[in-house]
Amino acid sequence: MNIGIIGSGIVGRVLGSAFLKEGHQVMLGTRDTNKPDVVTWLAENNGARAGSFPDTAAFGELIVLAISGDIAVQAIGICGIDHFDGKVVIDATNPIDHTRPPVNGVLPYFTSMDESLMERLQKLLPKARLVKAFNSVGNAYMYKPDFGGEKPTMFICGNDEEAKKTVTGILDSFGWETEDMGKAEAARPIESLCVLWCIPGIIRGQWTHAFRLLKRQA
Repeated sequence: MNIGIIGSGIVGRVLGSAFLKEGHQVMLGTRDTNKPDVVTWLAENNGARAGSFPDTAAFGELIVLAISGDIAVQAIGICGIDHFDGKVVIDATNPIDHTRPPVNGVLPYFTSMDESLMERLQKLLPKARLVKAFNSVGNAYMYKPDFGGEKPTMFICGNDEEAKKTVTGILDSFGWETEDMGKAEAARPIESLCVLWCIPGIIRGQWTHAFRLLKRQA
């Protein structure tokens, strides 16, 4: 597929490289194609390309939102809402409130448990097929995570069943076990997993972990 990644930070670049390794065509959306990190990424990834947010959104058959949650609405507006219509959109954002510091390792969010950021974005993009994924693990483990032979679990959700099947296929190829938690409302606890994931990192400097759902065999 043609993959359009909105955001040229480390998450966008890591996921872009991963999609390229799996044989997809990738465009990295950025506000500055001459940014050193983008230039380096292009040089290190054969066949990769970079473009503006609108060009990237138009290019992608599947779009990844790999941007800070507090600018997600603005970035989507720059892309052009029509460019998302009918497409699978992987939402990797988290609603971190960057105006406030963590409290005892707990990140502040600008949402509540009554509405997730993904739900807000789905309302903004009513014709897009959003799937929450990649929001609760560090970028170092997004592709082919190695935990001694144990596959970590990626929790996903979304209102479109076919879109979730598409994302599950991507996660399979990326080396993840997928757990579908249902409709968009499930993004509320899934987004909160980022807070939980970050606590060991913030208070102990431990960032080398991921979640796994254990199931008792019948």
